[in-house]
Parts: sequence; C-alpha cells; structure tokens
Amino acid sequence: MLNKLIANMLPYMPKKLIWVFSKRYIAGETIEEGLLASKLLNEKGIEVTVDVLGEFITTLDEAEANMHEYFELIERFTNEGVKGNFSIKPTMFGLLIDKDVCFNYIHEIVALAASKNSFVRIDMEDSQCVDMEVEIFKKLRSEFPKNVGLVLQAYMRRTISDLEDMKELNTAASPINFRLCKGIYVEPESVAFKGYEEVRANFLAGLKYMFENKMYAAIATHDKYLVDESLKMIGEMNIPKNMYEFQMLYGVTPELRQSIVDDGHLVRVYVPYGIKWFRYSTRRLKENPKMAQHIIKALFIRG
Repeated sequence: MLNKLIANMLPYMPKKLIWVFSKRYIAGETIEEGLLASKLLNEKGIEVTVDVLGEFITTLDEAEANMHEYFELIERFTNEGVKGNFSIKPTMFGLLIDKDVCFNYIHEIVALAASKNSFVRIDMEDSQCVDMEVEIFKKLRSEFPKNVGLVLQAYMRRTISDLEDMKELNTAASPINFRLCKGIYVEPESVAFKGYEEVRANFLAGLKYMFENKMYAAIATHDKYLVDESLKMIGEMNIPKNMYEFQMLYGVTPELRQSIVDDGHLVRVYVPYGIKWFRYSTRRLKENPKMAQHIIKALFIRG
C-alpha cells in the first residue's frame, strides 16, 4: 500500500525526482542517446524497436513536428546501420484530433521506412483508440504488407476476435506481424480481463492462434511463466525461428532477456527516448509500484 501511495504521489513531484526512476527505462532525451543505447544493445546480439515519446498530443502542429522527428529518426538509424525498426503511437500524430491527418502522417512515415527496407509497428493504445488503430493498420498493410505491423493486448476481451478478423490479411509471402503483450491501460471490466491468470490464459490463446495460422509473433512479455510457456509451444509446434521473436522493454528483466538470447532466440528491445519522457515514466511507475522504494532509496543515498 505504501508503494502504491508513493507511486501515485510521484507524478506531482519535481521531474528531477522522477528521473531517478526513469533513467533506467529511457535511453535519454536526444536521438544521439537513442542511437547509442541501440548500438550497445546490437553489440550484445539484441535488436531494437525505437520509439519517440510524446503520445496524446493536443494540436496538429505537434503532430506535424512529430512526423518530421520520425523522418530524422528513420534516416539516422537506417543510415548508421542500426539493427532494428520503429514503433509509433497514433495519438502522437493527432488520432484523437483528426484521424485523416493522423493517417496521412503515419502513411508518410511508413513509406519512408519502406523505402529503406525497414518496418514500423503501430502501437496499441487505450480502448477509445483500438478500432481506429486497427483500421489504420489494415489500410497501410494493403500498401506496405512487409513494412507495417500492429500491437494486440492480451487483457482486451476482443483480442481473439481481432485476430480472427484480420486472418484474411495473412499471406505466406507476407505473414501478418503482430506484437502480443499483456496491456497496460486502465480499462473497465467489460472491456478487459482483470484477473492475472485470465490475462495469461488469453495471451497464450492468442499466441497459439497466431502460430496455428502462420502469423509472425512478436512475443512481448517479462513474465517468465509466459516466456517458458511460449518456448514450450514453439517447440511442440515446431515453429521456425523466422516466424517469432521475443520483445522486452528497455531496462526491464535484463537477466531473463539475456537467457533468451543465449538460447539462440531473437530478442528485440523497445528503446524509448525523447524530451516528453515524463508521462511514460509515471505510467511505468504505476504499473510497478515496487519501484517507488528504489527512488526513495536513491534520494537518501544521494543526500
């Protein structure tokens, strides 16, 4: 309870305090810091997916600026040979302001990535965004089948039906590419499973459906049980290594991550950076209130 109380209070405290927690989970504020973190991961045999922080904008001027920032990101990372791809959140490009403008900006980003033989993942956000984000993905996939993917969240009750709905988009030449994660947004029980085991069960059901239908699975979890069960499924179903990967967040469970790499599986780390790191950090903190004690400890050590 104390950790939760601290976690709820910290978003209202000075940013310097939150940075004590954040620096473990964010590569930095600049593209140079994002590049450095990504290259260091590459040296360890780990690929990346890079994200510029700043979702839920309020003006279309911000959306246009964010598009140009992604242009620079894609140019820099591809020109410097980083092994990785890119993640975007549609609310960063005005999804909740003007969805047509949002689509056009994301289209330009995916087109640039495609011209560089790269890939863009459309992140899934809260339930008000899901239908629009699925629609954006479907439209982009029809034009860029090898260069765009989507995130699905296992705690959402609709996830299996979304997989069934998008099955028709899958082809042997260009397998549909989904990142499957548990989900992080606070949703009503009518929309999302609340039980820990329910979410785990739906995660594994979704993964099995993807494998059965020869979809590419990006298995995004830090839950060792789900990692072990996923590996068991991969073995039992003889899933080739070019049809799956594991994904983890920057700074989270590095030992588990390295064990997967050491076993010969592809691991991709989500590397966030940017000046708008505060919202991301406080959300991570609310997901894991135990981290609050580490912040307090760090303050006393510094003092």
